[in-house]
Amino acid sequence: MTTDDNAAIGSVDDQPFDKTASNNKRLEARQAVLHDPNVLDCTVYRPDEIDPDAEPIDLGDGKILFTGVFRTPEEWDEEVRNDFYGDIDPELFMTAHLECEAEPRTANFFMPESGDLVAVMPGAGVVEMFYVYDYNEDDNGRTYILIKEIDTME
Repeated sequence: MTTDDNAAIGSVDDQPFDKTASNNKRLEARQAVLHDPNVLDCTVYRPDEIDPDAEPIDLGDGKILFTGVFRTPEEWDEEVRNDFYGDIDPELFMTAHLECEAEPRTANFFMPESGDLVAVMPGAGVVEMFYVYDYNEDDNGRTYILIKEIDTME
């Protein structure tokens, strides 16, 4: 990984994990995802912000735990739902927890961000691609909203 790649990921000091008691719950949530029997292997990529035609930066490997199809909050009216989904099939919006395999506060650690791409390997040589659309963060980590790309590679 080059210095430019590290700049795209962020410095170690920017990462949200420290040794305080307030982060114990977050660290426990991270470990729960990493060791859940239903996690799948994945690799996270970040598109080049300067050159959209360049190969995306390989941030590293992670584990992803899908939690279901994204459902809009009840208070969203039809107009808000239509704005959110645009012309994309709502069934392609998935929720998941995603954790980097590298340890926090190490040079290889990353936090997926909106706009990143996730290659998920469910098995049998299949690769499914997802776009990180958004996320919500709390003490239990980040819950990501991903959009599944229709084409898969085998």
